[in-house]
Amino acid sequence: MSNYSLTGRTAVVTGASRGIGRAIAVSLAREGASVALVARNAELLTEVKAEIDALGGISQVIVMDLATEDAAEKLSQELDFDSLNILVNNAGGNSFMSSTEKMRLSGWRKTMNLNLDSIVAITQALIPRLVNSGNGSVINVSSVAGLRGSPFMSHYGAAKAALISFSRSLAVELAGQGVRVNSLVPGWIETDLTDFLRTTKESEQGALSRVPMARWGRAEEIADAALFLASDASTFMTGQELVVDGGLSAMP
Repeated sequence: MSNYSLTGRTAVVTGASRGIGRAIAVSLAREGASVALVARNAELLTEVKAEIDALGGISQVIVMDLATEDAAEKLSQELDFDSLNILVNNAGGNSFMSSTEKMRLSGWRKTMNLNLDSIVAITQALIPRLVNSGNGSVINVSSVAGLRGSPFMSHYGAAKAALISFSRSLAVELAGQGVRVNSLVPGWIETDLTDFLRTTKESEQGALSRVPMARWGRAEEIADAALFLASDASTFMTGQELVVDGGLSAMP
């Protein structure tokens, strides 16, 4: 059996309705995992489930807003799996740009809640099931914004940097209990969340000007990296950042 096979394993993927989350969920299911699909949009989740069904896979749809206070408890109650092998904390995002001077603290708090607080809560709730599996892998999807300065997105960069730090600390805490924790760090990926950077040729060229590979990444390329972290191909890897950004973070 391939080291990438996930036959008989269970997974939760948040933000699974579109983009990177959808690609990861389908990739894990293709390799044999039973996948719980978590997001706010029921219609889009149904489409993802249909795609997994067509592959002969097994999936569960859980519709919820992970930024709500009771989301972790609700997810824990609705989840069909008593033990959990893979948790992909992918839900997150950024809805605005602002200088730090003019940024409203309400916007800061909203960004932190979505990109950090909700992930901590979900992970806390599911740690017992990850330990129970005897072979757990937590994949926290961060961003290159958390690795370098992010002018006019200090709120988002700070949240993603904190997520990387949280992942490292949790990795050390859980290593003795059979659970690995790593950060997956995408660069500029061609999804609807980056559509605003492609509204004009100039804005697109500006975004790609510091990417040595001079192109957008594909959601499937991030999914391949997630599959590596979820599978037995990375059994001696924990507390690390896997950066998939076309060389952006290597630029001076």
